[in-house]
Amino acid sequence: MAAIITEKFRQSSATAFKDSFGTDKYYMFVGKSQPWTSEGATSDSLPPAPVDSVAPESYYWDDMLAAKLIGTTNTTFAIPRRDYATSSAFDMYRHDVSGGTTTGSYPAKTTTSSGSTSVYDSTYYFMTSANRVYKVLYNGDPVQTGASNISGAEPTSEQTGPFWHDANYYLKFMYSLTTSEVQNFLTTDFMPVSTTANSAANRPIQVVMVTSGGSSYPNGTFYTKVRGDGTTTAIIKLVVSGGAIQEFGNGSSFTSMQNAGVGYSFAVVDLTGTNIYTDTNASTLISGSTLTSWNNATAGTITPIIEPAGGHGTNDIAELGGHYVMVQGKFEPSDSDATQVNDFRRVGILKNPNAGGSAASVATARTTNALKIAGTISTNYQADELITQATTGAQGRVIEWDATNKILYYVQEKYTSYGLDTNKNLTAFSTNAAVVGGSSSASYSVDTGHSATTNGVVFVSGYATPELDRDSGEVIYVENRRAISRAADQTEDIKVVVEY
Repeated sequence: MAAIITEKFRQSSATAFKDSFGTDKYYMFVGKSQPWTSEGATSDSLPPAPVDSVAPESYYWDDMLAAKLIGTTNTTFAIPRRDYATSSAFDMYRHDVSGGTTTGSYPAKTTTSSGSTSVYDSTYYFMTSANRVYKVLYNGDPVQTGASNISGAEPTSEQTGPFWHDANYYLKFMYSLTTSEVQNFLTTDFMPVSTTANSAANRPIQVVMVTSGGSSYPNGTFYTKVRGDGTTTAIIKLVVSGGAIQEFGNGSSFTSMQNAGVGYSFAVVDLTGTNIYTDTNASTLISGSTLTSWNNATAGTITPIIEPAGGHGTNDIAELGGHYVMVQGKFEPSDSDATQVNDFRRVGILKNPNAGGSAASVATARTTNALKIAGTISTNYQADELITQATTGAQGRVIEWDATNKILYYVQEKYTSYGLDTNKNLTAFSTNAAVVGGSSSASYSVDTGHSATTNGVVFVSGYATPELDRDSGEVIYVENRRAISRAADQTEDIKVVVEY
């Protein structure tokens, strides 16, 4: 049975995911302060590829440092970024690009000018330095074997209808990025896309491709009606020179649209003499010797380009292939739950976790363990050092030492010398026994008499658990990276792009 996952399916899935941010709770999290060599990597600069398996899901919780709630304003539809450059040749929008050779009534065109087998993978749009986005309706390549580079200064027009940019490129303004979109979502590889409802008309025929000009036609200017289901008939102005129908273009020496018509979902161009007219309204047929010459000519071929439903600019997201959703998580200096003295190597998205047994809704969450140190401190613990507790055998690694409040933040990973005791068990820190720093030699007892909230951390008998319940919710995205160091005045603006 023949089947295909369509672009509409991808866009529908992307829309469902983006809309779910209004009902479900998603958190961006960061983790893994310890080097990747702790997990067996040969170098900390070579992060291992995440594994889609059940086992790692709990491991992500073990080294998780902090999480931040992602709201609907932290998401956008996105498309691959393509910048205007006179060193670039762009594809044009085509309704009939397909992934393989087709027969019968199906589209016969299989590639674009650049060779792409899907219009949504082709380069049929671009963004200028002023953040205006344009769709290429025609690129001067009627047989789609290789377009010329675009030329001239960047376009600036925001008119509703299409316009000629240079001798080859016919453009349609789509939308402009807002200042907020640029600041929050524009990256080197992707750019946000939104619908601005700037359609010029409902599915006219604005572009035709003279794929063959024919030969031995009578020279002159003629007109032909576009066949199809248009509610208003489109009329093509045919310019014949040297016995051949000239290419589609701008000016009196090129074939162009005399009347774009309205409402075409399919169209064909009939170049027989019984559909060739002498006047702009296509009411007077050619006759006599002109008709005879026309019928004796080697026939040319013209392919009309069908616009998307509603016309170009009706739905920018769908028209430009917006089956990507960009999710932004921004960890700022004001986010006290996120450590600012350590680095992280893992980024992920957590869906619907719990906090205290109920659905989490906090804006930010500390996801490390913590303990309260007793007594007077003369030696400080050091970030990343191994800490042990002799009476319990517990081991862990320091994330942050708050000397002012005498709070030690730590994690316990399921690896030897990173969280496992000498018996290869992950044993929790407990009791008031001294916690010893392997590098600093700091050694202080836990204040088990402390059951209070200190610096936003809720302690019970000297210990505090993560603010999000471990192993709750679903880890739906994981990315391993090289170490990213944090600083007290530093903002980490993390963007994740999900493709459907």
